[in-house]
Order: sequence, then C-alpha cells, then structure tokens
Amino acid sequence: MQWLDTGWFGIVITLVMVTFILSNIYRADKGKKELFIRRIPGLNAIDDAIGRATEMGRPVIMVPGIGSLNAVSVQALNVFAHVTKTAAQFSTPIKLCVADAAVYTVAQEVIRDVYQKQGMIERYDVDSVRFVSDRQFAFAAGVSGTILREKAAATFLLGEFFAESLIFAETANSVGAIQVAGSTQTSQTPFFIAACDYVLIGDEFYAASAYLSRVPVLVGSLVGQDWCKLLIATGILLGFATNSLERSQETSVGRVPLAVAAPEKWTAMTEETKSVFEAAEDEIPLDKPRLRKRNETSVFRLFNPLVREADLRVERPQKPPAPPAATGGAQ
Repeated sequence: MQWLDTGWFGIVITLVMVTFILSNIYRADKGKKELFIRRIPGLNAIDDAIGRATEMGRPVIMVPGIGSLNAVSVQALNVFAHVTKTAAQFSTPIKLCVADAAVYTVAQEVIRDVYQKQGMIERYDVDSVRFVSDRQFAFAAGVSGTILREKAAATFLLGEFFAESLIFAETANSVGAIQVAGSTQTSQTPFFIAACDYVLIGDEFYAASAYLSRVPVLVGSLVGQDWCKLLIATGILLGFATNSLERSQETSVGRVPLAVAAPEKWTAMTEETKSVFEAAEDEIPLDKPRLRKRNETSVFRLFNPLVREADLRVERPQKPPAPPAATGGAQ
C-alpha cells in the first residue's frame, strides 16, 4: 500500500540538475582556475589536418551531413567556424558542401563572419560554401566528386549521416586525406571508426563547441551535465541494490477487516451479509510469509506517487435550473 505521495521526487532531481549546471557556469565565469575538460583527440587533430592541407596546397572539405537546420547542424557549423578561422590564418582554401537550403544560408553567414572577424574579408570566396543537392545519393555523388577533383588534404564529416557515410569516408581515404568525423547516428559511427582517422563518439560531438571555444557558459554547462550524469548513475546503482535487497526479503499479509478497508461498503450491507463476511475473514490466516512484490518496494513507491480515488473524481458544476416559462395571456 502506498501511504505517501512522492511526486516531489522528480521535481527535486530536476532542481538539483539545474543547480549543478548554474553553479558550474558561475565557477567557469568567476573561478580563478579553468574547469577541466578531458582531451578529445579528434578536435586536437584539427590543427594538424589544416597544417597538412597548407603544406600540400590542397583544400579542406567540410560536410555537415544531410540533416535539416537543427541542433546537430548548428553544432557542426560551430566546429567548422573554428576550422575556417584556423584555415584563414594560413590562406588555406576551404569547401563546405551542404544538402539543405536553410543550412546553406546559415553556413554562408557563419563563414563570412569568420573571415570578417579575422580582418580577412577579401579572402572570403562565395563559392566556398556550396549547395550540392537535397537528394541523399545525389549529394553523396556530388561531394565525392568534389573530394576527388580537389584532391582534398583534410575532410571534416560532422552531422547527421546515413547510408552515405561510408561513401564519403572511403572516397576521402582514397585520396589520402586526414579525416575527422562524428555523427549523432549511432548506426553510422562504426563505419566512421573503420574508415576515418579520428572520430567523435557520443557526447564528444556535443562537447566540441565548449572544448574549442572555452566559453564559460558552454564549459560550465558541460561540466554541470557531467555531474548530473554521475548523480543519475549513482541513483540507478543504489536503486538496483535497494530493490534487489527488498525483493529477497519475506513479508506477511495481515488480515484487514472490510469494515476498516471500506467503511462505506460495510455500512451499506445488511446484517446478514456482514455476518457472512465476518465468517469468511475469520478463516483467513493472520500471517502468511511470502516474498515482497514489485509494488511493495520503496523504489516502486518512489517513482509511482499515490493516486487517491478523490484525485480521480471530477466534479463538474451543476447548471442552475431553468426558470419556469412565463404563462401569460388574457384572463
């Protein structure tokens, strides 16, 4: 039986997570020591890849996947902005191939802003951002042809990729390009791992902006989210241990008279029916050892708040009775 309403538990966990994130943002902004973010090899290889492209006189090709303008595409464009910033300092040509019209428009503005902030707007090439096709394999063929014709020295494949992922990776591998890849589609990550030099796996893709820019808000949010993950993992382990221990313990079922369990029904019964129920209750043993059921553990009660019958009852206001119709007329 659930005696306590525990609907507050989810609210408390949410407040703790928000506190973790805000406190780490404050630490990153006001703290004297920089918050630690572990090394991500794929992002550390950016400078090496651009340096090789500069030495060979070949372009850097970037592909933000075939997804629409969403959080994944924006994250990829943030990484490409950092790549463009480094490439602009060495006058290394870049090519950014997109498959969505909205992403194409945003990518043009992002790349132009990078050159403008670096004071090198004259080096900006309008054709460096290309809309190839919005069809999956037409886009794959167009990007692969660009990689082969331009003899790319480095390729960055970050975003939403599907069946075309291995086409890009193998084409870039055939021309000897350094490849840095990452995708939110877990089904495509194994192909990137098999064919690319560096791969951003899992949350590394979303941590890229914080890792490269070191902006306090981004770094603090990233560290705060890691704290939240540790909290959730600890709660799962404790819940698993507690639930297993309680399910292995024995309990007993006590006899609860109907007069106590349902007094309204008991009052509505006749004396004859009451005597029948009392006789049946006397035959039920007081104690019967058994293992606890799932709904009798503290973990179940924690995540399943008590719902009383009164909470489910909806009382609608009664409409006022219509006034009697006037009976007029000549007497």
